[in-house]
Amino acid sequence: MIIKKKPRTYVPENLEIKWENIEPLFKELQAREIQSVPDLERWLQNRSELEAVLEEDFAWRYIRMTCDTGNEELLKNFQYFAMEIEPKIAPLANELNKKFIDSPLTEQLDQDKYFVLIRSIRTALDLFREENVPLLTQIQVTQQRYQSITGAMSVTIDDKEYTLEQASVFLKNPDRLLREKAWDAISKRRLQDKDQLDELFNELLKLRHQVALNAGFENFRDYMFRALGRFDYTPHDCYKFHEAIEREVVPILQEQARKRQVALGLEALKPWDMDVDISGKPALKPFTTGAELIQKSIECFKGLDPYLGESLSIMQANNLFDVESRKGKAPGGYNYPLAETGAPFIFMNSANTFRDLTTMVHEGGHAVHTFISSGLELNDFKHLPSEVAELASMSMELISMDRWDIFFDNQEDLTRAKKDQLKDVLKTLPWVAVVDQFQHWIYTNPDHTAEQRREAWVQIFKPFGLNFADWTGYEEALENLWQKQLHIFEVPFYYIEYAIAQLGAIAVWKNYRENPSEGLEKYKAALKLGYTKTIREIYETAGIKFDFSTEYVKELAEFVHSELDALDNNG
Repeated sequence: MIIKKKPRTYVPENLEIKWENIEPLFKELQAREIQSVPDLERWLQNRSELEAVLEEDFAWRYIRMTCDTGNEELLKNFQYFAMEIEPKIAPLANELNKKFIDSPLTEQLDQDKYFVLIRSIRTALDLFREENVPLLTQIQVTQQRYQSITGAMSVTIDDKEYTLEQASVFLKNPDRLLREKAWDAISKRRLQDKDQLDELFNELLKLRHQVALNAGFENFRDYMFRALGRFDYTPHDCYKFHEAIEREVVPILQEQARKRQVALGLEALKPWDMDVDISGKPALKPFTTGAELIQKSIECFKGLDPYLGESLSIMQANNLFDVESRKGKAPGGYNYPLAETGAPFIFMNSANTFRDLTTMVHEGGHAVHTFISSGLELNDFKHLPSEVAELASMSMELISMDRWDIFFDNQEDLTRAKKDQLKDVLKTLPWVAVVDQFQHWIYTNPDHTAEQRREAWVQIFKPFGLNFADWTGYEEALENLWQKQLHIFEVPFYYIEYAIAQLGAIAVWKNYRENPSEGLEKYKAALKLGYTKTIREIYETAGIKFDFSTEYVKELAEFVHSELDALDNNG
């Protein structure tokens, strides 16, 4: 099924995205007389269409650049939008926000329908500063250097060149000497660029701190809490959440690490011992090519619910996947919504591992969210807070396990896969706590040195287990481990949401385990809301609580622990 975009009603079809073509549309919206509530709603719809067109154009520039980081032309196309269009949009968008909020008709809109939108626009108005426009542009362009630096990284193992994603496959090999060789090669390659990445981060830190000061905040942390629309929790709540994870989850993972050490017969677990299967069996192989991964994922989703499978089928028919790892491709993975098309693009770096299966179903959850909320009236209704977006993806990681028999043709491998997934669910929580707490420290201590940053990273990491490995002799790798986390460079403070959503996802899965059809329907109903309700209301629609208290962390961690024990007993 080839996707056909809805006909435009305001922006001319096939409009070339250049500033001279876009500016008149913004000016018309600014000058238009609004004399009734229907006029105001039509104005919102026209503005929404314009923003969707521009967002999709930017999306394709970003996607193409990340698919080929060495292509100068693609980089220039991205930079043109970031440097020549976005900075000019910002002040005009601010004027449109003022026009909307100042209109006496805004109070006559359906407040239930528009509450979240009005709140978001008020926040944007509060944060806008003319002097931050060039700084935010500079940040956007500067942070893309992270993609270029890391996308160029490769290692040679036994005379063959691999991307870091491909080389990491060796960390699952039962041959311990081979694992150590691969880990050492990857680690040394990352450390080659540590000074360059430190300098890049220092630039970003300085720019971000200035943005916060300009907006009247003491630090960038407080600015970002406002900018990310964190109306439902505070920095203090995050610290309490970190404590709950340390208290309730870390002991379970320490127990798992002890089992690993005994099973592998080692005096100490080293960083290259943490991913190998403790059964001594070869790494799980759920697929062999990117095309097979896509096809099996479609079947898996279809087995859960026809709508879920159809979403991925549509993407396949429209070439909206780039899944295989290759040199020159940016690291990581993402689902990028195409605002006007109503479908997304999935980008990832598959090296034919089990982790790639979980990445695909994670991004597939985001993709379903894009499709199911695409019919919402305004583009802003689809601008999801991360706590909601990640709930969709992380829940799908767990729900999809019900159909993982499509990837594994024997029960033993299927059980191993489920156990690995549940262990990863628990491992996510302390890592997120460390990355989040580290960012709190970074931005509330903006004058720190690179040396102090390394020390802070290790000190924060220690209570959470240091990934439960012995780093003796590899202290430099440990101190710089934070540099591999893309979010710290490119999307600051977008991380605690993974832990909040992980808890929510466990609760969604618990509901699904108790009643599959009802659990799945509530999940889809929550996704369908987009961002037309508060986070708390969306979680309630999914049949779960928006809660990350110690008691709730304990309850859900124990549930996962019990499921792991059940798999151990059956395996």
